[in-house]
Amino acid sequence: MSTSPDIAEWDSVTLSGAIADRQISCFEALDAYLARIERLNPVVNAIVSQQDPAGLRKEAKARDDELARGVRRGVLHGFPQAIKDLTATRGIATTQGSTIWRDTVPDADAIMVERMRRSGAIFVGKTNVPEFGLGSNTFNPVFGPTLNAYDQSRTAGGSSGGAAVALALRMLPVADGSDHAGSLRNPAAYNNVFGLRPSYGRVPAGGDEVFLPALGVAGPMARTVPDLALLLSVQAGYDARMPNAIEEDPAVFTRPLEGDVRGLRVGWLGDMGGRLPIEAGILDLCEAALRVFTDLGAEVEAAAFPFSPEALWENWMVLRAWTVAETLGPIFADPALRAQMKPEAQWEAQRGTALSAHEVYRASQIRSAYYQAMRQLFERYDVLVLPSAQVFPFPVGTHWPKTIAGRSMDTYHRWMEVMIPFTMANSPAISVPVGFGPEGLPMGMQIAGPNHAEWKVMQVAHAYDQATGWVAKRRPALLQENEGRSR
Repeated sequence: MSTSPDIAEWDSVTLSGAIADRQISCFEALDAYLARIERLNPVVNAIVSQQDPAGLRKEAKARDDELARGVRRGVLHGFPQAIKDLTATRGIATTQGSTIWRDTVPDADAIMVERMRRSGAIFVGKTNVPEFGLGSNTFNPVFGPTLNAYDQSRTAGGSSGGAAVALALRMLPVADGSDHAGSLRNPAAYNNVFGLRPSYGRVPAGGDEVFLPALGVAGPMARTVPDLALLLSVQAGYDARMPNAIEEDPAVFTRPLEGDVRGLRVGWLGDMGGRLPIEAGILDLCEAALRVFTDLGAEVEAAAFPFSPEALWENWMVLRAWTVAETLGPIFADPALRAQMKPEAQWEAQRGTALSAHEVYRASQIRSAYYQAMRQLFERYDVLVLPSAQVFPFPVGTHWPKTIAGRSMDTYHRWMEVMIPFTMANSPAISVPVGFGPEGLPMGMQIAGPNHAEWKVMQVAHAYDQATGWVAKRRPALLQENEGRSR
């Protein structure tokens, strides 16, 4: 629990309790965050499509009036929130970072947003994303780039880059995001916060097709693991509109996270037997973090990757192009709209529209075989660990790294290959901070468990965080400058 007089510094569990007990008002909480946004957001460009402060204050006053009548909507009652700009949010522009959808204002919320609104959140805007959410560098032609919380010359990561930076700079108490190829995990690592990619179906997403399992999922980001669990308890849960949604009661995520990790079996996948080129210093940080688990009584050992990495990558590429083309194919087919798409989006759409149903089905078969291999590996290990990125945050003007450790990257996402094993296995995976490299840039590592084991990976991550405390220990310099001006 925070003892800071600045409400924006409080963890979300403390904030939620203080609002519920009327120790502070929703109006006060909103004002604290709006002041932080006003001071810091112009520097990093994390929150976009900001809403009128006068209207937001009216909402906060209405939330306070509800509390006065004994009505508390939920754990997010009075929480300022900004939804990722890929996710439909009623009444607020949802651009996906594209000039094509610059003026799109949904008339309904996505299921996750609907739940957050029902729990009492106040939406102050959206968080910035790469164009169409493609790539792990948050820049687009509508709003421009989002800058790293720790070094404003570097990328924030992506595609939940705006969310991660807003969290790190205490402009939001918690944040939502989504993850196909690391979009919750990579920006969390790049900004020294936590990001959880849940199992498919844990957070129902909705859409115009509800039967085919997706590679992308929605999930929470936070500065502590209990805060992560708090937001997941709102986002998760069955919804009849999504037949593949998990039926487990989301109240399970409100339990205490404390647990004993003695005897925990940890499998370290490292660079997957030399498959992954990784910038110098990253593996060292991760291995130092693994020694924390050893000190806590866990059993850590090197684990052999149980499948052909090349086969996994090639078939992920098929499924990736197919899913992207289902969204962007109609735009790609229109020459006028195609001209507004970034080259990487055009490339994905072109590849995806050329695929046959047989090719997609075959790729899913190979993914299924991989899932079975990973299921068996999880019988030997309780959790598996990989780095959260293969490079430290790179210059923001570099669209994507072309080489790593002397090896060329043949696609715009090859440098994020380290994320694909847990995506393709449908493993819940949380990125936890592991410290900072020689240039003072953050890094993280992924802790993953078997399908539906979100609670287990959060317990493990919480034990690790209690022993390390990187978020509190290493704050962004912008926060220190902000504190100096506030005094």
